Amino acid sequence: MKIRILSLAVQDIESGQRFYEQNQEGLGVYFLDSLFSDIDSLLLYAGVHQQFFGYYRTLSKRFPYAIYYKLNDETIEIWRVLDCRANPSKTENALKQD
Repeated sequence: MKIRILSLAVQDIESGQRFYEQNQEGLGVYFLDSLFSDIDSLLLYAGVHQQFFGYYRTLSKRFPYAIYYKLNDETIEIWRVLDCRANPSKTENALKQD
């Protein structure tokens, strides 16, 4: 299987990285490393997670972020990487943007 990170998810990841880097130097890099480790784990565990709004969801191990993805043939498509501290209606609206 291959992993494909869509542009909205890339924007989410970059936004999170900027937030953590502004709070502490080097934390943004750690955020990226952690999230990409969580995304890479989908090569083993894709499809076993609970679905929300039509997307599978896995939670980051180290940061309060959720990774929303879909499975298409031989591809894991990462659609959004959203902050779990956000208002749930904001999360729902973000997932309805296709």
